[in-house]
Amino acid sequence: MIRKAALIAVLAGLTAGVVAAQSPAARPGWNREAAAGYLDARMDAWFASGKPLRTGEGGEVTCVSCHTVVPYVLARPALRRAMRVTAPTPQETRVLQGVIRRVETYETQEAFYDVSDAKKVQSRGTEAVVNALILASADAERAQRPSSEPTRRAFRHLWETQRADGAWDWLDFGLEPFESAGATYYGATLAALAAGLGGPAATPSADGVSGMNKLRAYLIERYPGENLFNRTSLLLASTRWKDLMSPAQREVLVGELRKAQQADGGWSLGAMPGWRWGRGGWRARPPGTPDATLLARSDGYATGLVVYTLRSTGIGPDDPAVKRGMRWLEGHQEKVAVGERAYPAWRSHSLNYDREHGGERGEAWRRLFMSDAATAFAVLALLPGD
Repeated sequence: MIRKAALIAVLAGLTAGVVAAQSPAARPGWNREAAAGYLDARMDAWFASGKPLRTGEGGEVTCVSCHTVVPYVLARPALRRAMRVTAPTPQETRVLQGVIRRVETYETQEAFYDVSDAKKVQSRGTEAVVNALILASADAERAQRPSSEPTRRAFRHLWETQRADGAWDWLDFGLEPFESAGATYYGATLAALAAGLGGPAATPSADGVSGMNKLRAYLIERYPGENLFNRTSLLLASTRWKDLMSPAQREVLVGELRKAQQADGGWSLGAMPGWRWGRGGWRARPPGTPDATLLARSDGYATGLVVYTLRSTGIGPDDPAVKRGMRWLEGHQEKVAVGERAYPAWRSHSLNYDREHGGERGEAWRRLFMSDAATAFAVLALLPGD
């Protein structure tokens, strides 16, 4: 009887979510249900094609990606709540269970990448950050206090893997914006976001307090020389870690973001200056030839990230820049093919290769990596504030 009652409750929640998604009042200018369908389908594609990692005794989980998995974890629960669905999606559950298994098997697990000692070290640091972020985000979504034991363990590991300078070794494949020479700072902003979401779990001991002090020093000391994308990521982290940035720093950066808004109301990831590709000679240029025409346009990821960040700082939807950005997002949810179906999503494009015209670098599932991040942050930007 208990299981039957629980099933009825879940089905009722799902039905309410569909009704909310189809209601004109609940969907002002964009389709929530379709966005949810795209995000879920892309997570299924990632589970099917992402790198499997040996974890625990004879088990495997799929590695966590910054372009698909992390944005999904941040956005999908909020979208679900807005659709009046309380039960986590199967994809949310699978990600969370996989991360918990990784946290419980640090000593015996396979690294994200083990092709060299350097990549093993980078993998260890990157995973420590994203695991802490995913678990802290899940606890915050459930309003779980005190934090779960896996979350506390993830934060202990986070501080154990922190470098002396306050950052973490980060994967560098010469690919902006997530796996490049400049992405170490981005990774540190994710750690700061995790710490802000984690609350007391982030500082379980003196090591945690010391780690947060080192992290803040790293972020603030290097802040003036970072590109606009990385500084925007810091601004977002500061909305959860309240004293991370000074009011003056936040005010100046908000002014920069206003100036970077394009004539059509959106923002362009490609137009954010300061990209720095890694791996030796690639530092000044991408490894391939991206589509410059597409990168010059406003895109869903940059626009979603900026609008969501501005709104998270307390700037309301009636602010002129935010209003124009939200209108751009409402007008740019377009149909994107995912397998045999098409879902309305938001597009963003690779800074590293032209993936839009086929060829070796244009496989369908990779072509949409940046659109995964774009759709997740567009959703966050358009949903009502917490």
